[in-house]
Order: sequence, then C-alpha cells, then structure tokens
Amino acid sequence: MVLNRKLGIIDLNKNKVLVREIPVELRKKHLGGRGLNWYYLYNSIRPDIDPFSPENVLAIGAGLLTGFPALGAGRTQISTKNPMTGGVGDSNMGGAFGPQLRLAGFDHLLIVGKAEKPTYILVKDGGIEIRSAEHLWGLDTHTVQKAIREEVGDDRAESMVIGRAGENLVAFANVMNGIKNAGGRSGTGAVMGSKNLKAIVASGDIDLEVHDPEKLLDYSLEVDRRARNTKWAKTLGRLGTPLLYDVSYTTGFIGTLNWQYNTPGEDGKPLEAENLEKYSVKMVACIGCSVHCRHRVKIREGRYRGVVTEGPEYAAIGAFGTGVGVYDWEFVIKCNEMANRWGVDLISLGTTVAWAFELFQRGFITENDTGGLRLEWGNENAVLDLARMIVERQNIGNVLADGMLKASEKIGKESLYYANQTKGHPNLLTDERGIPSFALGIATSTRGADHLRSRPGIDLFQLPEETLEKIYGHRIVSDFTAYETKGIMVWWHELLYNVVDSLGICKFQTVFNSANSPRFEDYVPLIEYATGIRLTREELMEIGERNYTTERMFNVLNGFSRKDDYPPERYFREETKRGLPFMKGRKLDREKYEMMLEEYYRQHGWDENGVPKKETLERLGIAEPDYSMLEVL
Repeated sequence: MVLNRKLGIIDLNKNKVLVREIPVELRKKHLGGRGLNWYYLYNSIRPDIDPFSPENVLAIGAGLLTGFPALGAGRTQISTKNPMTGGVGDSNMGGAFGPQLRLAGFDHLLIVGKAEKPTYILVKDGGIEIRSAEHLWGLDTHTVQKAIREEVGDDRAESMVIGRAGENLVAFANVMNGIKNAGGRSGTGAVMGSKNLKAIVASGDIDLEVHDPEKLLDYSLEVDRRARNTKWAKTLGRLGTPLLYDVSYTTGFIGTLNWQYNTPGEDGKPLEAENLEKYSVKMVACIGCSVHCRHRVKIREGRYRGVVTEGPEYAAIGAFGTGVGVYDWEFVIKCNEMANRWGVDLISLGTTVAWAFELFQRGFITENDTGGLRLEWGNENAVLDLARMIVERQNIGNVLADGMLKASEKIGKESLYYANQTKGHPNLLTDERGIPSFALGIATSTRGADHLRSRPGIDLFQLPEETLEKIYGHRIVSDFTAYETKGIMVWWHELLYNVVDSLGICKFQTVFNSANSPRFEDYVPLIEYATGIRLTREELMEIGERNYTTERMFNVLNGFSRKDDYPPERYFREETKRGLPFMKGRKLDREKYEMMLEEYYRQHGWDENGVPKKETLERLGIAEPDYSMLEVL
C-alpha cells in the first residue's frame, strides 16, 4: 500500500541506519512531503544548533501523492535549518527523484551527523547503504549523476546531488536532480556539503499499491484534464514560465539593475518569451505531468555555441537579465546552465550578483575587493566572473557566498539597505512595491523572501469579488493595489501551497495563476482513492494551518518575530520610476502595510508579535518540541 512506505534515519557520523514505520495518524495530521518533514525537524533541531553543525538534520520527503499520474505529482521536499537565515530552510524539487524514492520503499529520510570523508547514500529496494564518494567529489551535478548510475548499475536510478557550490558551503547552494530539477532555495545543498554528503541515490521496483485503482485513474484523468485545459496551462505548455516576463516588464514589476528600476522598458524586449523559441528544441515535463512547461534548448552558434540545457525559467530572466542589465537570451541560457552544473540557487546567485553591482556603483566595494574586476551594468564577463568567484569563494566572492546578512556585516551594514531580501533570504527578481499582497507574501514567508510560499498570482487578474469570495470563502477586494483583505488572501494561499507541497503535486496546477485550477476540495477524492484516508476540505485546510504554524513556531524558537515580517526598506522609501501609469510612482504605505500584517496575524490566530497563541497551538495539536526524534540512534 501507499501508506507502508518507511522512514529512514541515517547517522553519517556513526555510520548507522534505522528503518521505521510512519504511523497513519501522522499522515492524517501532516500528509507527507513538506508537512511531515517539518513535524520531524521541529522535534529534532534545537535552537542552538548551527546550520552547518553535524547536529543539524536534513529531511527528504516524498509527498503523499508523489508518483501518481495527476497534477504533476512528482515533487520532492528537502528541508533543514537554513544557513542564510537560521530559520526554516525548505526546497521543493521536480523531476523523478521522489517517485523513485517511493519505489525504493521510502517516503522520508532524516540525515544527521557528518561523514568523515565524502559519502553518498544509496536507498534501494527497502534498504539503505552508506558508500564512499571520494572519487565523486569535485564533479559537477551533471557528470556525477551519470557516474552514479554506472556505479550502481541502474540506468533508472535517480540521484539528488550537490556540485561545487555545495562542496564549498556557499550558503545558497542547492541540490539537483537531472539537468534542470533544483531543490533551489534555502541552502539545502550547503547543508549536504557540510555533512560531506555528495548525493542521495534512489533505486527500486517496489510497487505503489493504491486503495481504489479504477476510481483513482478515472478521477486523476478528470482533474488533470481540468488543469490542463486552463488558458494558463495551455500557454505554459507553449512558452513555459518566461510567459510571465512579458507582463512583468511591460507593466512594471520586474527588478531591474538591482531594483533601482522596476522595468527595463524597451531595452528588455529581446527577452520576451517568443524570442526563446529560436533556441527551443522541444517542451518537456517532470514525471507524471501533462503540461510540459519547460524548454529543452540548444545554442547552435556564437559565443556560447554547444550549450544544451533545460529552461530557463522566468526567475533566470531576472537573475541574469534585468537584474544585471544584460538583455540577451543566449547569455541567460548560459548562466542558467552554469548555475545548474555548479549546484547553486540561481535566484539567490543572480540577486546577490546584482546587489554587488550596485554596491560597486555606490562605492561600498571596489576593484581592490574584486581582484580588479569592474562590476559594471551590462558587462557579461563581469557577471560570469563574479558568479564563479562566489561559487569558488574567491576575493569578494568569499564574502558574498555567506549570504547577504553576513556579507553586509563585513561590507558595511548600510549596504544591507540595497539588498532585496527578507530574513536574509534573497528575493525573486520581481518588484512588489505596487502589489501589497505580493509584498506581504515575501515578507511573512517562513523561509524568507519567496514567491512560492503564498503568492496569490490571481490577485493581478482583478476578478469579480463574487468570484473571489467563492474561491476564498471571504470577501476579497478585487483591486490588486489595495491593502484591505490581502492578509486573508495570503493566509489562504499559504495553507493551499503547504497542502500542495505535502501531497507532492505541482503549484502550477493549482490556484496560483489560474482561478479555474484545482484547489482543496479537488484533492479530497485523490487522497481517498490513493490511500483510503477520508478527509474533508476543512480538514485539509486545518492540516495546512497545522503544518504552516509548525514552521512558524520553528522560526519563533529561533528568534524570529514581527520585526522580521517586513519587505525591504527600499520598498517603503523609494518610488518605482517606470512602468504603466498605475505602477509608476508606487511605494508601500507603511501604515497600511501594518494594518495588512495585523489582519494576516489575526487570520492565523497569532498575537500582535506574530507568535502563535496558546489556544491556536492547542487547537492544532502542536506541542512543545521534545527533541527526542533522533535519540533512537
């Protein structure tokens, strides 16, 4: 059955492995994936533990529905204490690792300790083995996966690996599966590197038996067809996420030259989504997904001739395009490919590079710091060289590699004003000054500035308020420049995306950028037909609330509070300089933002400092952490 997948506990220091059952009651409270990961970590990681300490725990989780043919259910969750923030570190990865982990007999892994020498973990047909990776250390993320498949003798084996960035403990290093699938945020790759863990490999043939196969197949086809037939999914399947760029730069909410501007204007036209088709070979997808939202691209001539990769996504256009003043698809493709080979979060890398460029512009850093490199806007060589310096920890790159908070302490605390981050976590290259709901979402996200924890993309559509009320169950103001009721909107999306991550399905096939996509009530039959667990829409929402509040409590115990729930100060002080009339001259209203934040806290049942109230914790069944989860070792 689906529910018989195991929990593997691995101590790299003791070279010891334990296999345990996952109680059904925990499934009913947390589902799997992100939710169950944070149940385990909340009860495992003490507040005084450093993210790079051997005592930090890395959790790997497949969603409850991962591996099933519905709604892109191929996702994997990687969770740990974040090296950049000291709080929640969490990444969601597509591809095929999660399904293969389940076929190997496991849904969750908890990894603690530090191996004496480079190591990889092999999860195969119900067993777990710790192997040497000394011969694999130093290999890029593409090469090492090929080498591992040859070594284990299984061309279907899936690996979750780190590259040079993780080995060098770059605070925003990621983990990779395939050539494109990235557990891309929160420094999960750096934590793997700190444990001398090069890879986790899954290989197996243990069938996923389901509760009601016929009903599951019929309903999966129905709900998948509904998601696939939305205008959003159809356009996504043709253009990929770069479709979002066209609206962003035209309207005026894409960070440009490190947020000095909110659009590049006509200069940005070469990066329109249609222009990527010149390089696109075909559209491909994660396992079990019918949307096919990513490009397979090839550069056939010129400076970057021969580069073949997947993507780039919308995030890369900002990170290596508008953010640094380069408006060339081939350059963006090359940077995307290099970041994936290095195993580094391209959002954090691009945002950090753009920040450094503005600091150079303003005199905070000079050529003495950069080894003679002039960080001038639009200079492709400077972007590539600085990115490489960060990954290899050379010159100023060694400072930037520690993340924005630590770097600003060395560069000068005034420099932090120009860093687009919250809680120390770099932001996607969007400009939220004119969209209060987006600003609140990046500020309150448990892992720091982020567009995938709560962003209500449909807020931009200004749908009829009766339609919004049907979706949210509350009156929501249609105007996306308004502050009123947006705290409720962000709260609802937090719960939805947590459930989605805990089920292992794709956010792009839920109410993210399409009001007609599946939501809570549509997941109820999927869960029952797959597992036999019967839940209501309201119970699913409560699970999302429980899981999210657990993450919030982890942050509270690590020193976070209301003071950390604000977007960059620049958003309050500086007006946007470009864009359409309704976006030009926008900045956040501090008084209205405070009102929106308080509305958000009330909706969650948290106090005025953003701390969950005692009655809220009791209602959700969240107890004090006992930190005994790993004492069995």
